[in-house]
Amino acid sequence: MQPDHPQEECGVFAIASVANVSIDIFYALRVLQHRGQESAGIAVYNNGIKVIKGMGLAHQALKTDDVNNLKGQLGIGHVRYSTVGSSNIENAQPIVVSTNYGDIALAHNGEIVNADKIMDELKKKGWAFITSSDSEIAVRLLTNDIANTGDPVRSLKNLMSMLQGSYSMTIMIDNRVFAIRDPLGFRPLCVGRTKSGFAAASESVVFDTLGGEFIRDVEPGEIVEMLPGEIRSIKTGLSKGKAHCMFEWVYIARADSCIDGKLVYEVRTRIGQRLAKEQPVDADVVVPIPDSGRSHAIGYSEESGIRYSEGLMKNRYVERTFIMPEQSDRVTNVMLKLNPLKSVIKDKRVVLVDDSIVRGNTIRQIVQIVRNAGAKEVHVRVGSPPIRAPCFFGIDMKTREQFAATGRTIEEIGKMITADSLGYISVEGLVDAIGHPANDLCLGCLTEEYPMSVPGEKVRYQKKLDSFV
Repeated sequence: MQPDHPQEECGVFAIASVANVSIDIFYALRVLQHRGQESAGIAVYNNGIKVIKGMGLAHQALKTDDVNNLKGQLGIGHVRYSTVGSSNIENAQPIVVSTNYGDIALAHNGEIVNADKIMDELKKKGWAFITSSDSEIAVRLLTNDIANTGDPVRSLKNLMSMLQGSYSMTIMIDNRVFAIRDPLGFRPLCVGRTKSGFAAASESVVFDTLGGEFIRDVEPGEIVEMLPGEIRSIKTGLSKGKAHCMFEWVYIARADSCIDGKLVYEVRTRIGQRLAKEQPVDADVVVPIPDSGRSHAIGYSEESGIRYSEGLMKNRYVERTFIMPEQSDRVTNVMLKLNPLKSVIKDKRVVLVDDSIVRGNTIRQIVQIVRNAGAKEVHVRVGSPPIRAPCFFGIDMKTREQFAATGRTIEEIGKMITADSLGYISVEGLVDAIGHPANDLCLGCLTEEYPMSVPGEKVRYQKKLDSFV
């Protein structure tokens, strides 16, 4: 079953150190756990690449003894949520392959748009694939190119020129460790210091946890090599612009992370403030849908002057609702996950603030929970515009049919979720709140215009669909 929020993709990490790195990688994956809960893995270099991985959360997938026994001063890690490839141990990462050059390990956050085309072409040449993951295509292309060039950096540049789509990757090539970011910078990636070396991570908050220091974001189209004493930057010349995913600031990234120069918490607060200006309502209390709507709700309260209160308590030890097999189970699961504070809600006009609506099923149930707690009115306010188009770049929103906004006006969506009123932030308001120019953001799921060619879809600034092949 599909989630009611844009589902996280994956988290990646890489480190070069003068000390053993396996524990640091494990802690980094715990910090990045919100980006993927299906599988986790660690690979380190020690006279060849050694890897451990498993299904579930990092502390479930990676046993303490296995982590402690994994010795090496170079390593990469990965937490996964599958957007391409099924959820099983064969698709868990890092992917490790052996070559004449040496072992190669790769961890990938994102989605390769031309993966199917590349795979079909390679199969015709006799190539065989073990997994259904687009990440395997990347590692196979890389290993093949290194066999020809013998030059890891040159082969990374060649790989980046072949791949179309979104990718932030951490890669070990024998005893060297790299991080690369796609030429449009869809998915986040940054570099920083640790106590004993240098590292790359999907989010800056990792360096806080490791007692290190965030340095900067990896530039779109950049290759970075981590060494124990420095970071080496290699420019590829492939970047022609930027298309940072707006959902990183709206929902995906941790609020205490800094993504492409913008602190996520501050952006979400500004989103709430702008939302209050654009979608005001007479009400008594602003209640966030925890945890994703909290920062937005704080901003909404600050701008509107309406009191903020935690009116819904979250049980953090309940499975995600979208994996439940039956609708009745999912309804019960929402009740297990959220419990209303009746003293906050009873006889009040409530503003429920959330980050986004995908299908609308969960928000409808939450509206009913708030009504049953005695709310006089329930007004829903949303920190992203209506989602109208699929994501092809790493978020699990794949078909228009799943969206609440497909074929419905905002008033009709409001009736569907049984709210007294429904208000979304505008695209313009969202862009202003993020603080990057619209041209530097990917807004395709909102505008139905994408920053790069996708078969059957419109490219931004293109006037008519039939003018593009």
